[in-house]
Amino acid sequence: MNPDSPQIRTCLSCGLRYPLIDANTFGTRCPACLGETRLTIRLGHKSDSAPQHSASLDSSRPLRTDRAVLLDNIRSAWNVGSIFRSADGFGFTHVYLCGITPTPESEAVTKTSLGAQNTVTWSYHKDAVKLVRGLKKEGWQVWSLEEHERAVSLSTFFHDGDSSPAILIIGNEITGVDLDLLDLSDLIIHIPMHGDKTSFNVAVAFGIAAYQLNGYSI
Repeated sequence: MNPDSPQIRTCLSCGLRYPLIDANTFGTRCPACLGETRLTIRLGHKSDSAPQHSASLDSSRPLRTDRAVLLDNIRSAWNVGSIFRSADGFGFTHVYLCGITPTPESEAVTKTSLGAQNTVTWSYHKDAVKLVRGLKKEGWQVWSLEEHERAVSLSTFFHDGDSSPAILIIGNEITGVDLDLLDLSDLIIHIPMHGDKTSFNVAVAFGIAAYQLNGYSI
């Protein structure tokens, strides 16, 4: 067992049980009260364990490899990192980062993506509209996730086996998807809401949409 592997520690003063991963600002001191702690469990790295298998997806169905996501003017680096991690999990091939969207050159992105920026390719583009026009000429289907009069419910989406590559556009947290991008979209999708709020966090919304659009049912 690697002595530097992650640990679960328990504070001897306040009783906080927490994970200690890599270097911690307070060392082995409790992050809540700075009290002394004891080692409770030492965790092995995944490479030290048996092969990991996902129970969340039907392993008999291959992951889609012809999907990309475009993040247009996303403000939050944390949201970007989270979307990178989900994109990796769903087998997306590329992340297009446009406008003011932070890139993995930002430490906040890499902290949330947990290395997914190294397994999913990405590129930065100043103008998402220009980019999408070019992708459409190359044969890409363009899907946008947005509340709109043209939008169809994600719950009604049915994957018919079409092998055309598709790019999913996620817009700004406040203003949504650029109207010119909506005009270029072959499909606009919305996620049905059942509470008082009218939308999900963009990273959560991407995860929901990516699951359904990859051909799995919700």
